[in-house]
Amino acid sequence: MSQPTYDDANLLLKLYELRREPKMRDARNWFFGNFKCKTMAEFGQLCPPGSEPNAYFRQVASYWDMAGSFVNSGVMNPDLFFANTREVLFVWERVKPILGEVRAAFKDPHYLGNLEKAGKACAEWVSKTSGEEAYKAFTARVG
Repeated sequence: MSQPTYDDANLLLKLYELRREPKMRDARNWFFGNFKCKTMAEFGQLCPPGSEPNAYFRQVASYWDMAGSFVNSGVMNPDLFFANTREVLFVWERVKPILGEVRAAFKDPHYLGNLEKAGKACAEWVSKTSGEEAYKAFTARVG
């Protein structure tokens, strides 16, 4: 892996700053406390189109999909990114159970593809750097 650069650090700080924006903070708080859907039916009940929960879901999911695209494309050093945020992994673990159904419903096989790729890479990174038990403990907390 390449050495992180000042540009990596500056991008990471910018991503952190964006996470602190009031609407984004509201969306993240809602997502962390409420989004535990296991089926598309549960998703439809929790996040009906046009609702505030739907907007919160889209804001959080699209933010981490965008952040994941930086890692996946090589713009951001993955080790630096994963060492400084497990939130991408948290969001991935919460979205993972319904992603196939959501993609089918949206007729978009690549929906949240960057989140998926970055989430899986973060899971591997946690397992590699902290051990498989750390990853298992993390997923148990996310439950």
